[in-house]
Amino acid sequence: MNMNTVLYDTKFLQLKGTPAKSGNTWVYTHRPNAKDIVIILPQTEDEILFIIEERPPIQAENLGRYTIGLVAGLVGDERENETIEDAIKAELLEEAGLVADSIEIKSHKVASSPGCNTEICTIAFANIKDKEPVQPPVSDGGIIVDRVWVRKDNVYNWLKEKEADGYILTAHALATMFYLYEK
Repeated sequence: MNMNTVLYDTKFLQLKGTPAKSGNTWVYTHRPNAKDIVIILPQTEDEILFIIEERPPIQAENLGRYTIGLVAGLVGDERENETIEDAIKAELLEEAGLVADSIEIKSHKVASSPGCNTEICTIAFANIKDKEPVQPPVSDGGIIVDRVWVRKDNVYNWLKEKEADGYILTAHALATMFYLYEK
């Protein structure tokens, strides 16, 4: 096997194999048409916007009905020569109907599941003064079912309550919370 052999190929996802130290083949997924992934935390002075989604893989394995995440998207999958900043603005407008007053990049090097896929994410905060959507947000093919503004001083309790109700918390959202309270 070559360093990274394509085992199965679709338009948006590849299943690849590469030699592991053990001598076995390590199988992983790769997005051939995305340069990066952006994870965006829309925030006002007092609130954060969470996205409630129905994700088919989670539902197919009976792990839960809903996930709690953030505005997110692939960089360069639909728009040629797209920059990370362009993707942040586009995804924020598409998924939340919002325009940021300012954007802060918090990290360019967050791996979502490095033993399973090659996704490297950029985490950004979108500072919002007016949380009234400037256009109707999309449902992203029916995946997004709700958008919920949560007070920053209640985020922990709200997430724990939702987890107790069977919601799945995404690693991206939890990783982003790390930057919320930086000093």
